[in-house]
Amino acid sequence: MIPRYTRPDMAAIFEAENRFKIWLEIETLAAEKMADMGTVPASVPKSLRAKGNFNIARIDEIEREVKHDVIAFLTSVAEFVGEDSRYVHQGMTSSDVIDTAFSVQLTQAADILLKDLDDVLAALKRRSIEHKNTLCIGRSHGIHAEPTTFGFKLAGHYAAFKRARARLVNAREEIAVCSISGAVGTYATVSPEVQKYVASKLGLKSEDVSTQVIPRDRHAMFFATLGVIASSIENLAVEIRHLQRTEVREAEEYFSPGQKGSSAMPHKRNPILTENLTGLARVVRASVIPALENVALWHERDISHSSVERIMAPDTCIALDFALARLAGVIEKLLVYPDTMMDNLEKMGGLVFSQKTLLALTQAGIAREDAYRIVQRNAMKVWESRGKETLLSHLKQDAEVIAKITSEDLDKIFVYDDYIKNIAGIMELVLA
Repeated sequence: MIPRYTRPDMAAIFEAENRFKIWLEIETLAAEKMADMGTVPASVPKSLRAKGNFNIARIDEIEREVKHDVIAFLTSVAEFVGEDSRYVHQGMTSSDVIDTAFSVQLTQAADILLKDLDDVLAALKRRSIEHKNTLCIGRSHGIHAEPTTFGFKLAGHYAAFKRARARLVNAREEIAVCSISGAVGTYATVSPEVQKYVASKLGLKSEDVSTQVIPRDRHAMFFATLGVIASSIENLAVEIRHLQRTEVREAEEYFSPGQKGSSAMPHKRNPILTENLTGLARVVRASVIPALENVALWHERDISHSSVERIMAPDTCIALDFALARLAGVIEKLLVYPDTMMDNLEKMGGLVFSQKTLLALTQAGIAREDAYRIVQRNAMKVWESRGKETLLSHLKQDAEVIAKITSEDLDKIFVYDDYIKNIAGIMELVLA
């Protein structure tokens, strides 16, 4: 991922330095258990702890010749360890090291992403409570529907990210597996006890059946989860972008002193952060299909998945980390305009009360089909006037309406209280 969208802690997970450190730790832990079992001399893990190291430039140099990254790594380690190096990687295959290390990297990445989600949830919770009773219009198909509150709107997104966090916890658990089972995964040359030991030391579980690689359905589930999180990010980002449109202007991204919105038009305040989030969500979701396609490998293994993961894993995790951090900042600083929300809510002459009127007429004894027809014919007059007339005034002049509902009772329909009476209770449950 390019530096513009990269945060250092996540990037460090996928740097060569961290990867080779994990590889060395896996080899060292395996040697410790093998020494305990008498498979290798006791001096081997001691040498690895005392002298084990690697040189990245040297690894690259060796790999250019041997065309194999694990062999290049082991050769570099041997140059530091000396004689005991002949027992390193005893009975193991490359995937034992690569896949187990990849599991460690993805759990490290998941831990950062979980913290990111916590920051988003905290921001959404605070702003949701702040605007619990801030009335605004709810829209379906982009058209005015019925009143809601801005806090309730945010609470819906809070619930989505709470589900996202739970999914990521499960995805982290599913990917946190260790495989040290040798060629084609039969443990013919390395004891299952080695895998159990290494797994416990790394905070992983032992893979059930690894063939020669950890089954890629685990990775597919992990990246699919990241894709769903990205979609939740875009869902909120698109909402903010719509609310910032000039014709709406109910909320907008914070615009800092000295910030410029356009090189040509000095008046512009554009939703660039949420537009950026929409784009980053596309990048994250783009990893889902390759991850799914990686599940189908030839027989016990091939390496068609390898090149995909070397690109996909860092780019996806880095992009999602950046996006979640950016989203938390957008929510924290979001400018909210309750007066504009109320202006927009009342813009269409009380059409938002059409359903309440419909229900009142049915309660008064009019068949639903007839009640719908009566309300709609009055509503369309207001619609065509573009809100210059009011639904209430038309209803009060409709003989079929006033025959069933008094003017005073009509007035009682056109109040907002019913729309928000249950919001506090719902939000209390959601935000708990």
